[in-house]
Amino acid sequence: MPFLRNRVRLALRALALWGAARRLTAAAAAAATALAIGLPTALVPNPVFGREIAPEWWSYPVLAATALLAGVVLATYVRAPQAPPGAERGSRLGAAGGVLSFLAVGCPVCNKLVLVALGTSGALSYWAPLQPLIGAGSVALLAVAAVQRLAGEAACAVAGTPGGPDTQPDTQPDTEQAVQPATEPTSDPTR
Repeated sequence: MPFLRNRVRLALRALALWGAARRLTAAAAAAATALAIGLPTALVPNPVFGREIAPEWWSYPVLAATALLAGVVLATYVRAPQAPPGAERGSRLGAAGGVLSFLAVGCPVCNKLVLVALGTSGALSYWAPLQPLIGAGSVALLAVAAVQRLAGEAACAVAGTPGGPDTQPDTQPDTEQAVQPATEPTSDPTR
């Protein structure tokens, strides 16, 4: 538990240090994610897509949490001005969480793969009861991805800053060094 608590603390610290550009990127990515998932699943009403079965009450909180966390994860890919090139590491958890969220909030009988595999009655009997669990799993995956990426930013920022763990001076003087005698400068150019 201390490791998890430390990672979350580092993630919150990194999030607090974000500038306006990253916050705007996160907001835009969250809105785009909400539309990318909400429009085809008809959670956001639109004239193009429809649902055979009304959305469940939990679909909207899953969509909101997915949008917020995906916005944070996507904004972590915007490199901070002080970060060295190549300091970023990718995460597949965020992508998996987004796909699972789409499957979780979608209409159970509108998913062609589920219909082919289970039929209409199977989709309602077996797939629909699994959708809340899939939604919770997708939000958990996105949360883990966000914490990993944010904690990595904070850990890299701390390690590379002056006075950070990589650059702290020795606290004990080295007493075993030999003292070199001072030499007089000479005017001989061959020396």
